[in-house]
Amino acid sequence: MQVTSVRRSNPERTAEMRARLVATARRLFVTHGYAATSTPSIVEAAGVTRGALYHHFADKQAIFRAVVEAESEAVAAAIAAADTPGLSARARLLAGAKAYVLAMQAQGRTRLLLIEGPAVLGRDTIREIEGRNGDASLKTGLEEAIAEGTLPRLPIEALTSLLSAMFERAAIDVAEGEPMDNVLAVIAQVLRGLATSEQKA
Repeated sequence: MQVTSVRRSNPERTAEMRARLVATARRLFVTHGYAATSTPSIVEAAGVTRGALYHHFADKQAIFRAVVEAESEAVAAAIAAADTPGLSARARLLAGAKAYVLAMQAQGRTRLLLIEGPAVLGRDTIREIEGRNGDASLKTGLEEAIAEGTLPRLPIEALTSLLSAMFERAAIDVAEGEPMDNVLAVIAQVLRGLATSEQKA
């Protein structure tokens, strides 16, 4: 019997190699940290040549950025998966906040996105990456809550930035042992406070 092998296309092989390098680099960055991880160690752990790595990534910082972008995209996907259109906009914001904090508990993710990411890539780059992912989801949710009338009309960029910082700290606190229920209760109260602030003014 003749066995017909399935040949992968060049784009498939390229995507597979890139994913392999990113997954290997992620594991090493989480285990050893950015500074203690070298490109030769990534090459060795991935079982590829140096040429293969440099074909896809210019340097260690470039592969670290790819890892950070993949992590940020995974968090945004988790938030999107938790969305329930039938709920009020504020309830959806709370569901998104919980999904964010939960997603950030993946091993090493808080360190990659919130600690080493800004230190290695710079705050502007991290904000740009987050602006396409988690912060984009948050901004949309806030705009919907404002349109619904459950949040007051506030400058959306400032509101998104400040609440994003709160969610990031919440993720760090949970990663360091704070009970998630405590963190989510505070977030819910902050959002309720925002909802009533316009009436009190």
